[in-house]
Amino acid sequence: MNYGKKVWIFPDAELPPVGENPIPGHESVIITNVSDKKAVIKVTLIYTDKEPVSFTAEVEAMRVRCLRTNQEKDFGPYTAKFEEQYAIMLESDVPIVAQYGRAEPRTVSFYTTPGYCE
Repeated sequence: MNYGKKVWIFPDAELPPVGENPIPGHESVIITNVSDKKAVIKVTLIYTDKEPVSFTAEVEAMRVRCLRTNQEKDFGPYTAKFEEQYAIMLESDVPIVAQYGRAEPRTVSFYTTPGYCE
């Protein structure tokens, strides 16, 4: 059985401040690959006031990977800036399941949401 989709879009990304709550403010994209092949994923960041940028991420077969938007090891030179509004598009060569998560210290909340998938 084939689970997942090849294209996912998360239209509301914005890195919150770290804050001083038990769970520090952060955001991430969590990708699950349940296929028997490594997923090669083009990550495109779409901004309100500048040109889109892209980079590649990989998720091994039958694995999950969390891409933290504020960590250079995951987002490289495109690491998110505090309060910068943008969208995230994932384009994978194999079907994946993805969700977006944000810990928001301004309202002391944590939420995840599936994106639009095609």
